[in-house]
Amino acid sequence: MKPLKTDPARAEHIAEVLKAVAHPLRLRIVATLCEADAHVNGLAERLGASQPIVSQQLRILRSHGLVSATRRDGFARYRLAEPALRNLVCCMERCRR
Repeated sequence: MKPLKTDPARAEHIAEVLKAVAHPLRLRIVATLCEADAHVNGLAERLGASQPIVSQQLRILRSHGLVSATRRDGFARYRLAEPALRNLVCCMERCRR
């Protein structure tokens, strides 16, 4: 794999990933999914956000291929589709204010 400084296409892709998680609630959703898969209602409850807003943010994460869902008994269970996000979240957790 070429380094970012010499691979414009890869840099473009990574920039799109960063844009997708550059929203506070989406970032919190990703951080929560790093710990375990979850249903939208469980995410909404843990994050203190409404279910429709969480669903909207999940839709954005799914459209970027960062989160996926499996349906069972009429309910969608969400999980990280891009495992490298765990490393990104760990890195961001170490950022100081």
